[in-house]
Amino acid sequence: MITSAIYHRPDSEFAYLYKKDLMHIRIRTARGDIKQVNLLHGDSYSLHEEKFYQRPLAMTKYLSTDLYDYWVAETKEKYNRMSYAFEVIGFDGIRVLYGDHGVYPFEEEYLTMPNNYFKMPYFHEADRFKAPEWVKETVWYQIFPERFANGDPNNDPEGTLPWASKDPDRQDFFGGDLQGVIDHLDHLVDLGINGIYFCPIFKAHSNHKYDTIDYLEIDPAFGDKELFKQLVEECHKRGIKVMLDAVFNHLGDTSMQWQDVIKNGADSRYADWFHIHEFPVSYKEEEFEHASDITYDVFAFTPHMPKLNTANPEVKAHLLNIAKYWIEEFDIDAWRLDVANEVDHQFWKEFRKVCDETKKDFYILGEIWHSSQSWLQGDEFHAVMNYAYTDAIMEFFVKNKISMSKMISEINSQLMMYRQQTNETQFNVLDSHDTPRLLTEANGNKDLMKQVLAFTYMQPGVPCVYYGDEFSMTGGMDPDCRKCMDWEGDQEMFRYFQKLIHFRKNNHLVFSEGTMVWQKIVEEVGLLELERELAEKQIGGIFNTGDLPQQAALPENILLSNLTEELEGELLIKPNGFVIFEK
Repeated sequence: MITSAIYHRPDSEFAYLYKKDLMHIRIRTARGDIKQVNLLHGDSYSLHEEKFYQRPLAMTKYLSTDLYDYWVAETKEKYNRMSYAFEVIGFDGIRVLYGDHGVYPFEEEYLTMPNNYFKMPYFHEADRFKAPEWVKETVWYQIFPERFANGDPNNDPEGTLPWASKDPDRQDFFGGDLQGVIDHLDHLVDLGINGIYFCPIFKAHSNHKYDTIDYLEIDPAFGDKELFKQLVEECHKRGIKVMLDAVFNHLGDTSMQWQDVIKNGADSRYADWFHIHEFPVSYKEEEFEHASDITYDVFAFTPHMPKLNTANPEVKAHLLNIAKYWIEEFDIDAWRLDVANEVDHQFWKEFRKVCDETKKDFYILGEIWHSSQSWLQGDEFHAVMNYAYTDAIMEFFVKNKISMSKMISEINSQLMMYRQQTNETQFNVLDSHDTPRLLTEANGNKDLMKQVLAFTYMQPGVPCVYYGDEFSMTGGMDPDCRKCMDWEGDQEMFRYFQKLIHFRKNNHLVFSEGTMVWQKIVEEVGLLELERELAEKQIGGIFNTGDLPQQAALPENILLSNLTEELEGELLIKPNGFVIFEK
């Protein structure tokens, strides 16, 4: 028995209140090392009277990574408090007690020591991680406003190019605006979308608007506040939620505050709004978005995006006012927070309070590309852009960089990193304004694109369509992934997205709340079968990622498929093909 691999931590993703009175407990052991784990649990004040260590609750071995097995159980406690430990049984019959003080022999003298037990002193509903229920039902659609549609040529900035007249360079403008979005809302309804994630729409210098000039104004090239209010109202009429992008890590260098710093140096009233190391501020430009010898902190090495000091009381008050203003005045439903991992936790805790107080069931999404436990404890974000999760899918299905078993290990690891209610609202993207487009990564293989989309739509979390993917748009890394929308694009792919989104929304509870069961993994031929289960409902998916056709039992109730055909009472699944069915 590898006791050094046994791990549990109370009041974390290993022990948390899932619903009002339902506790989830997890424990980790070395992969393939343990025969059974039992939970020993009961009231914190009744160990000796109840002797609950004599009433073990068998835990279920749930998900495994290449290193570990994870065991799970759920329990209710009469008095909403709990002491607990684990009986760990090896294949050789060895039994140990694992508790707050580590590993002990499974003997009476140690079982009766109260301090050997982990504690959940009281199940506080106020501390339970809660995410808005509506998010589970949402299929998001990301819009890069400058490239979606030009609905009003009168607000085009100087030098605007004809729509889609060339592939975009970093400084190009093509005239996309908010009126263009309003004009095409029915397209999103036809697609099945019920949430829009907008890249920044506030006044800024660039086409991408991540270099904010004024957070309290709509960029004039996009429209004005009256038009934006109309847009939100039209979205809500259609059952579409609206999420705005907030760039609170940095300002643009053409902002009033930074220009005052340039003019007045250390005497500027805004000098402490930023992280400045030397006056006058300066840098050595190597290219527009990269510089050296910068005398102040910036986003990456971009001299035109000076980093805000969010610990400064004035900065904090200014940004929190902005958060409240757009919720209160325009009824937005969510914030997506750019470069969220580079802003201090204290600010985000206060930000969360403001949002919660201003609108019930408001959704907060952080842009974090790596492990994010410290932001997902229930008092900052509801979810993050789940790149670490979807990267595993992309690296197996599309890029062929990892094996099937490694992908499954990565997925399972990510699911065990967070509470279940967190996993249910994570934001799953296969491409975005910051990555090459999915079809480009798939080398133009539309069947592969359909396969990886179907697999991703079966995952916990909520999916997001990057504008134009439904028309098979292509594009490499930024700025190529930000091409003008092709409104005359691939209609067959559009119809596939309609079916995919309809399928996801019709089964959203199974995919958000259901268990993951890896039914079959045949790595040598590339056959993968995943099942999602919730109560009596079971939805299975079989994916052929290999080079040869594969046969499977013919399902009765097929929900979605591609590259399959019935053959002598069985189902033939061609390479890049799949079938998803209800059992």
